[in-house]
Amino acid sequence: MKRLLIVLAMALSASCFAQNADEPASKDDVLLLLRTMHSHDLMQKLMAVQAQSMEDMLRSQLKKNGALPADFDAHMKKAMDDLFKNMPMDEALQATVPAYQKHFTHGDIEATNAFYSSPAGQKMLQELPAVTQEGMQAMMPILTKYVSEWQERTKQDLEGTKSAPAKPAAPAQN
Repeated sequence: MKRLLIVLAMALSASCFAQNADEPASKDDVLLLLRTMHSHDLMQKLMAVQAQSMEDMLRSQLKKNGALPADFDAHMKKAMDDLFKNMPMDEALQATVPAYQKHFTHGDIEATNAFYSSPAGQKMLQELPAVTQEGMQAMMPILTKYVSEWQERTKQDLEGTKSAPAKPAAPAQN
């Protein structure tokens, strides 16, 4: 009799979990996931990587145009410090909760949380900023070349429209 009750209790628990898995994610589900992912710190690190990439691209562009100020690095450091100092990171992360709730079920969030709680998930989170930075460094020459070529094509297209005589507008038909 005891075994039968245990089996029934397990089956009932499994069916309750299966039903809960398809329910929409709750705000608490999402907040737990964001905490597990160390989202606040991760966002700051990723934003710093993006800021560094933008700074490098701007430095390259200004240098190419012969307009790189001697004190560029000092100004950029001050600007980046100012940018990150008062950034409303917690408020921004709270704003993402409805998007998670819209796209993920309770079960999705539980499974993702289980992964990010694991050693492999924690390593992923720990290494992600470095991987992003190294990836951006590897992509930057490719993207810089592409953007330069695109700028040149666009410039030539625009110059071509300047030299072509404008067609007179067709008279309106009444």
